[in-house]
Amino acid sequence: MMKFRSIKLSRSFSKLRCLKANDDNDSNNSKISLQSCGTTTGVEVKWEVRPGGMLVQKREIREESIEEEIMVVRVATGSQWYDISIQSTSTFGELKMILSMVTSLEPKEQRLLFKGKEREDGEYLHMVGVREKDKVLMLQDPATKERKLAANLMVAPYRTITI
Repeated sequence: MMKFRSIKLSRSFSKLRCLKANDDNDSNNSKISLQSCGTTTGVEVKWEVRPGGMLVQKREIREESIEEEIMVVRVATGSQWYDISIQSTSTFGELKMILSMVTSLEPKEQRLLFKGKEREDGEYLHMVGVREKDKVLMLQDPATKERKLAANLMVAPYRTITI
């Protein structure tokens, strides 16, 4: 397990500039301005690894941010529109599961397109750039269409007439 020093990773150029500007002031004023610059001393910083593999400082979760995460995505299927409420951190596979309840198409039979590209089930909505009221196009997979047609033709009974 690696341990990082928070003081080196958390200072940015603007914070260092703020520290230099406050060095000339008396001690009481510099403490107040240090707090306004966003630097804290003696506090243990918690780290997390994001889905993309980036190591970042862990965010504090507020109750307000949880409500903001739910968004409405407009899904177009040919001539029909569906407004689906879903969390922004969901995947396209989870969106397919919700759409399967609405459209009666299995998730394997669906193809979701966003910004002109077909999206995989494991891709996250927020990582691709899906936002509130964005349009996602749903198409039925042509291979499954052909299989259904072939199955319907085979089920139809053939009767031979002999004379």
